Amino acid sequence: MDRAARMLLVATDEAWRQSGWQPCDHLPLVLGTTSGGMTLGEAYFRQATERPFEPRQQAARIRHYQAQQQALNLAEAYGFLGPITIIANACASGANAIGHAFELIRDGRADRVLTGGYDAISQLVFAGFDSLQALSPTQCRPFDAHRDGLALGEGAAVLALETLESATRRNAEILGEILGYGAATDAHHLTQPHPNGDAALLSMTAAMQNAGVAPGQIGYINAHGTGTPLNDSAEAAAINRWAGAAASAIRVSSTKSSIGHLLGAAGSVEAVVCLMALRGQWLPPTSTLQTPEAVCTFPLVREPQDARFEMALTNSFGFGGANATLVLKRWK
Repeated sequence: MDRAARMLLVATDEAWRQSGWQPCDHLPLVLGTTSGGMTLGEAYFRQATERPFEPRQQAARIRHYQAQQQALNLAEAYGFLGPITIIANACASGANAIGHAFELIRDGRADRVLTGGYDAISQLVFAGFDSLQALSPTQCRPFDAHRDGLALGEGAAVLALETLESATRRNAEILGEILGYGAATDAHHLTQPHPNGDAALLSMTAAMQNAGVAPGQIGYINAHGTGTPLNDSAEAAAINRWAGAAASAIRVSSTKSSIGHLLGAAGSVEAVVCLMALRGQWLPPTSTLQTPEAVCTFPLVREPQDARFEMALTNSFGFGGANATLVLKRWK
């Protein structure tokens, strides 16, 4: 790939304003979420049922309940007037959003895109996972032989994605490079992945082919690793099949053990974790791991550690069989 066409991630704080990122009529905004403003919708419902004749702030709650409103607020705050895309693809949404932004730039439809994911905990989401008996009654232990469920979290991450030419022109601080993106759908079950991780394998393979690299070049995988019995064994099987003999040298961890499952924000936040690890040359751990699952033929990172590696892969899988994978590279 021509160097000027590479997709670069750059800082999105005040520094990018000072370095030349100004309001742009056609700057696309691509965000992923699963619940959007659901907490405000719940607040609207509670007041409507408990105090039906008190209209205070109800109009604002119903307005901001819509998922696109958060994106509109972001665009208004920074003066971005370009197209807005909201991706709601379960827990792969954040990674799908970054992947879609990557494709917009790669295909020449944009020079710069603001992209990421967000989600806040809501009562309905918590109740839904609880009804599926997917929540851990102890603690989230991804890839542990005795794992018993996930822990919910909340968060957001937004990245500035652009071509090398655009970043160089602005003298922007480059945080890392996106090499590839892959996505696949597993129509196996509404909530359960295929036991062999078929779609996860397809997603990882597609991302690697898109990046033009081999599994042996990946130094670290930030796994989807929810801590549920079915997800982790399926993902481990997919990693084993995808990497083959190279699996024994690829370090793997799930940061959900520390921050919880961020749903629509998971893919974007975990991409940021990979960028931080690549820049700092360290590996984030699965902090709660005690007894590694036997199916894991790859080394599981159990403690923070220094490491030398140039490329990382991050997986995001969601209900309904949504699978997304990103390949990132250290910027020197």
